[in-house]
Amino acid sequence: MSRVQSFLMAALLSVATLWSAAATAHEVRPAVGDLTVQDGVVSLVLRLNAEALVAGTDLNGVANTDATAQADEVDRLRRLPEAEISQALRDALPEILGKFSVTAADQALSFSETEIVAEPVGNPELPRETRLALSAALPAEAATLELAWPAEFGVLILRQQGVEEPYTGYLAGGATTGPIDVSGGHAMTLWGAFFTYIPVGFDHILPLGLDHILFVLGLFFLSPKIGPLLWQVSAFTLAHTVTLALGALGVVSIAPEIIEPLIAASIVYVAVENLFTTNLSRWRPFVIFGFGLLHGLGFASVLGEFGLPQGQFVSALIGFNIGVELGQLTVIAVAFLLSYAILRRGGDIVAGMGKPVMYLVAGLVVLPALLIPLSNMSAEQFEAGLPLVAALALVAGFCANAAVVGGEGVYRKMVALPSSIIIALVGSFWVVERVFF
Repeated sequence: MSRVQSFLMAALLSVATLWSAAATAHEVRPAVGDLTVQDGVVSLVLRLNAEALVAGTDLNGVANTDATAQADEVDRLRRLPEAEISQALRDALPEILGKFSVTAADQALSFSETEIVAEPVGNPELPRETRLALSAALPAEAATLELAWPAEFGVLILRQQGVEEPYTGYLAGGATTGPIDVSGGHAMTLWGAFFTYIPVGFDHILPLGLDHILFVLGLFFLSPKIGPLLWQVSAFTLAHTVTLALGALGVVSIAPEIIEPLIAASIVYVAVENLFTTNLSRWRPFVIFGFGLLHGLGFASVLGEFGLPQGQFVSALIGFNIGVELGQLTVIAVAFLLSYAILRRGGDIVAGMGKPVMYLVAGLVVLPALLIPLSNMSAEQFEAGLPLVAALALVAGFCANAAVVGGEGVYRKMVALPSSIIIALVGSFWVVERVFF
């Protein structure tokens, strides 16, 4: 197989990986719990992915259930009528309750089910919400309680109800709440809310926001110069900050069925425009500002699922937005360093070995960045991150090929243009999928 054929095969395999992630993505939403203590009874009402729990799926760090070994079983359960999935959750409840704990006065509370209500069957490709209401007696001497949430259940947003200064917590990776005063007074502080919501925003970009990653890469590939990139990123940041705030406040609300196809269309636009221009046009920042408004509404829908602490709404909103920006800047920084390092040194390395070895060069660049996260990553988490790894490896391969060829204009011809074409193809597929499927 020739070098060109090998290169094209790598590109096609990477596109297939990205497309398959889009075509079969079954979103995992965080569980939301409302905790109330009244008349000596602890009430915990959970809104969660019942199908994933019944199937025994490990949701730790997983963005969609197709990245798990139980994907087929989850799909089957999603097609069950609401009465049947409710009964399936009821049957699995003893095992589920044995995996998380609530303690008070050094005693583990014994919860029992009071109600299970599942949403009707809709689009089986999308998660449906099931409401699980639990109750337990609180020891008379207990002034605080503490909840431990298992990592395999994914993320839990816990909100205390019915008290002044209620507790609000974001629990992931097997975290615990710490002591929660049953009479209130454990409201999240300003700085606590700020720092808690930064990783929430970051995670929505890396590794979970593949559509946002491709949009930012589309901005990056217009020109290797820093000036055009700063203008575009500034316009995008300003716009999505506005609609993120308005959406979180409930001033603006547009259905995801409308927003998600438009976000995919924005990816197609910036990628296609890259094919016809090398300079930042006068109108492009304004167009990107408009697309940023759409992306901000997408961020707001995610934030709406998580909820914001009532007393620290502004600081949590700012923290989430900063997390989003840090994620976007990380994408840009990785793309820049990857392309710069390979274009500057890749040609010498490859030439010195006597033949093109794009895969080796790409692997040497990508692998070190994966060693630390892989050391604590499950098979499901690794599989969920494959589309992102494929995108990085593809860019690395383009850069290695360009480094071998060399010459003026090689970056645009062999890196920016093919990358933009692939981004446009994936975005086009998403538009069709989100409109018609």
